[in-house]
Amino acid sequence: MIHLPLITAMPFVLMLLSIAVVPLFAGHFWESNRNKFFIVLALSVPTVVYLLLSDLTHELEHQIFADYVPFIVLLATLFTVTGGIHLSGDLMAKPLTNTLFLFIGFVLASVMGTTGAAMMLIRPLINTNQQRKYKTHTVLFFIAVVANCGGLLTPLGDPPLLLLYLRGVPFEWFMHLFPMWFVSGVLLLTIYYFVDSYYFKKEQWTAISADLREKTPLRIGGKINFVYLLLVVLSVAFINDTYFPQMKEHDAPFYLTHLRDIVLVVLAGLSWFTTKKRVRHLNFFSWSPILEVAILFFGIFVTMCPALLLLREHAVEFGLTQSWHFYYATGLLSAFLDNAPTAIVFYNVGVEIPAVIPLLHLSDGTITQVLLEAIAVGAVFFGSLTYIGNGPNFMIKAIADEQKIPMPSFFGYMFKFSFVVLLPVYVLVQLIFF
Repeated sequence: MIHLPLITAMPFVLMLLSIAVVPLFAGHFWESNRNKFFIVLALSVPTVVYLLLSDLTHELEHQIFADYVPFIVLLATLFTVTGGIHLSGDLMAKPLTNTLFLFIGFVLASVMGTTGAAMMLIRPLINTNQQRKYKTHTVLFFIAVVANCGGLLTPLGDPPLLLLYLRGVPFEWFMHLFPMWFVSGVLLLTIYYFVDSYYFKKEQWTAISADLREKTPLRIGGKINFVYLLLVVLSVAFINDTYFPQMKEHDAPFYLTHLRDIVLVVLAGLSWFTTKKRVRHLNFFSWSPILEVAILFFGIFVTMCPALLLLREHAVEFGLTQSWHFYYATGLLSAFLDNAPTAIVFYNVGVEIPAVIPLLHLSDGTITQVLLEAIAVGAVFFGSLTYIGNGPNFMIKAIADEQKIPMPSFFGYMFKFSFVVLLPVYVLVQLIFF
């Protein structure tokens, strides 16, 4: 076994710090995907060279072809398909209407991904509330409910769950998270309803009467993409080595090894060519966001390789023995770093503690439910504690800023909302389940 020096994890640390810090202090520089590419290149090349010289090529190949490629193909497919669905209309912005909006997004997030559900619903929600003076709280709850907590029930819902799925967690296993999903949804939606009712009573009658006059029914464009979305779900659920054992054979042909990826690329192509350009134009569709994700996550996956190897060597030394340890460790790091690689880091810590948790090895079909649940729930829920915890958070904030909705600053978001409203809910979830 090769013992890696601690310095080999430094590119991974710098990669995550770049994602967390650079947007705060050099926002204009960070807006360019080209600049992100140069940062990724500078941090990835030393890692690649070291792995090649250390005879760890197979570890690098696994990170890229077994984890990164399926990960980015699925995200790009969901991005393309959901970008072809346009929801328009303007309803009466009553507390019950807004709560229903959030509930629908909460349910859809596990089916079409938190990014897809958020991007489809945020603009109609803002349009519905455009006559209201008090609407910042609605966007904040939308980030928590739709862009994070809702995506807990399938690997499609949130990137950390997809990475766990790619590591061997069965597709249907994520339904074990239903109780946590349900409790968080009930609590957050109930709190939102009463908060929105309070602000609704403070609205001036002129705003309410204008809202009544400008109601228009909801309409859906690009309906064909719901068919593609269903096919995406079926592809992820059933095109794997459980149903096609030949996929995991060493000498399996390329088309069979990557059958799921090929099918998803075909579905993305069909969505692109069969959706009217007007629908994507109304959605302000652009390839820039998914290109940004592809660039950043390539750097994350490459630089993460030595860090994961180090964790395998030193897992027992972390002193994590209880499910709630993993829940808070995964969650708090997810809030300030990126929740996808954070989930994998603690997953790898967990599988290396056989003396404490002997059943976590998925290869033999046995799973310690509560530990996996703690890692998955912590990563998904706590991704909403900051703007940088999960990809859609900043996208929603940017759209709200465009619409002149006064959004809190990075620290204002935490101290005025997430620490006050979200953290108590997540602590309660831990007390109940972990």
